[in-house]
Amino acid sequence: MLGISAMIEGVYRIVKKREIKPSIKDDCSYPHEKSMSIIVKRYILLENYQTNSYLVWNKSDKTALAIDPAAKPNKLFSEINKMGLKLKYIVNTHGHADHIGANRKMQELTDAEICIHPEDKELLFHPEKNLSTFIAVEINSPPPGLLLHDGDKISFGNDELKIIHTPGHSKGSICLYGEGDNILFSGDTLFFEGLGRTDLPGSNQTDLLQSINGKLFKLPEKTKVYPGHGGFTSIKHEKQYNPVTLF
Repeated sequence: MLGISAMIEGVYRIVKKREIKPSIKDDCSYPHEKSMSIIVKRYILLENYQTNSYLVWNKSDKTALAIDPAAKPNKLFSEINKMGLKLKYIVNTHGHADHIGANRKMQELTDAEICIHPEDKELLFHPEKNLSTFIAVEINSPPPGLLLHDGDKISFGNDELKIIHTPGHSKGSICLYGEGDNILFSGDTLFFEGLGRTDLPGSNQTDLLQSINGKLFKLPEKTKVYPGHGGFTSIKHEKQYNPVTLF
């Protein structure tokens, strides 16, 4: 059986069905339609794990969210200042170390509220639970100011994202869905032709498959998916090519 440190070296699992690889570029602004009211920009701040961190902001008043700030908070803060953004929330799609590493410093720099599902709240405070103990950098985060439950809506400017509780990779994993712009931030639940790991403490394969098939695949096929690792995709593409459809 693999040890914990070996498990987290392969942060996510992708089962290849075709030889297609999404492009991964640092500081990559994802394509967005002119009709979209929000802007999405991706950063790869924790290169060893290729974790996607996102700045998401409202066009009109530049109120912003930071989703899964993994590392390098000063770089992210510099970007926020350069673009004149007002950071309102730091949203963690789950409590693993590669998604919460910059929480503390980002909150100090911006006074933004940390948000997470209550089932993953304890992971913020305990390096052994968020798995940072096993990568030689112990991480603990300040407590959340806002607990996110299934069906909640998080507002920034005139926009909002709906919380979808998607347990499986962790008990408190969430996705954030923007109905008006047809976008989904899927954390480590759904990837480009892949799905989150279920060999970690607190993970459950049955729950993960139910979260994807029973919740995410019920969204409109035109929904654009911005995952926690790897390149962006769509619900239509994943329903056709993702190995989860084999289960």
